[in-house]
Amino acid sequence: MATLTYVYADSTAVLGPLATYAEPHCYDLCADHSERLTAPRGWEVVRLALDSGPARPSGDDLEALADAVREAARTHRGRPERGDPSPAGPGGRDADPMEVARRGHLRVLRSPEP
Repeated sequence: MATLTYVYADSTAVLGPLATYAEPHCYDLCADHSERLTAPRGWEVVRLALDSGPARPSGDDLEALADAVREAARTHRGRPERGDPSPAGPGGRDADPMEVARRGHLRVLRSPEP
C-alpha cells in the first residue's frame, strides 16, 4: 500500500508510505496499482522507499486494545461504565444490544450467539 500525492507546480507525482492522516489530493493505492503507476507525459514519478513488511501495531494501538478489554471486563461483571447512569449499558435503553462498552470512538461488541 502506498499514498499518491500530486505536486502540480513541479509536474510531479510522489508515491510514498501510507499517510497517517487524510489530506486533499492524496490517494491510497494497493500494491498492484502503486507498482503499475504511470504519470502524464512530461510529469515525473518520485517513488519514496516503502516498508515491504507487514505493518506492526504501535504501542498506542496495543494500549487502546488493552484499555478496551479492561473496560469490557469491568462492564461485563455488572459494574456500570464510568459516567453511565443506567445499568443497561452505554447509551441507555436505546443502545445497541451488541454493544458492551464504549471508550471514546471505540466500541466493544458482544459476540453473536449461534
